[in-house]
Amino acid sequence: MVKTRELIELARSREAALGQVASLMAEARGSAHAVDGSVEVTVDALGALKRLWLSPSVAQWDPSRVSAVVLEVVRVAMAEAEQDCFNRVGLSLGEEAGLLVEALSGRAAPARAADDDPGMTVEEFQRLRGERLGERRFPVAAVAESTVEEWEDFDPASLRSDR
Repeated sequence: MVKTRELIELARSREAALGQVASLMAEARGSAHAVDGSVEVTVDALGALKRLWLSPSVAQWDPSRVSAVVLEVVRVAMAEAEQDCFNRVGLSLGEEAGLLVEALSGRAAPARAADDDPGMTVEEFQRLRGERLGERRFPVAAVAESTVEEWEDFDPASLRSDR
């Protein structure tokens, strides 16, 4: 059974940890860019836009396209900033504090999101790597069909001797 003093100490340590979360969140940042490089965005963990860069070609676009691209890039940057925040909390205060923040916010860290792309397995990576490098490093040489007559005509005396 947990003693009252232990509960009080646990509550105080969690209160101190949560006090540090605000300063860690202020430091967290996330950046993203459009695939074509036309938009670059940096946001903080609270969603404030810290940097927005638009390429000159964006001036030619329809305003609805500009807003759609900017909002999508901001969404990706926000996910990165949120993950940066969880990483900072986990490194500074431990994994338990990070889990506590997840529980209090009601949101899982982006790295644990259900819709996150899990990437590829080690086996799949090695198979694809082998296919890619195997074709370059070890090309299959065309095998000439040999006939029995070729071997019968071979003269071992034609080989160079170092003696």
